[in-house]
Amino acid sequence: MGASSFRTVKSPAELTETFRANGLKVTPQRQLLFGLMHGNTVHPTAEALFAEASARMPGISLRTVYQTLTDLASMGELRLIDVGTGATRFDPNTDDHHHVVCSSCGEVRDVYVAGSDRLKVDGLEGFRIEEASILFSGTCVTCASDTVSRASARG
Repeated sequence: MGASSFRTVKSPAELTETFRANGLKVTPQRQLLFGLMHGNTVHPTAEALFAEASARMPGISLRTVYQTLTDLASMGELRLIDVGTGATRFDPNTDDHHHVVCSSCGEVRDVYVAGSDRLKVDGLEGFRIEEASILFSGTCVTCASDTVSRASARG
């Protein structure tokens, strides 16, 4: 499965219906957040979404952003992920996948590991596994080329 074929978060109209079906109020602020998450592939933090939402709708609160994201996650429309960068990220791709994070700039991308549901892992005896996550760490092509450019300039 390629990165372009992931199951994205529902459309803003579908999320509006999902929220209403769950007895949750749909506000213009929530509708804005639905739109910002639809097709979003950057795994944003709540703070990053808040900044983007504030630019479009001054007065939106960080609490509204967090509550909406938490509600979406509890409905299974988003995944909360920790990639070791300090803040929880929100991933609208709910398909079975893993992540790679750039150790320089913090960019996060989805990766697909063929057969990851059938991996044989030693040391899990006595555990009932509920979820597995593989996190790759490295340097993205942009940061790698910046490092090469700086080294060439010095040298």
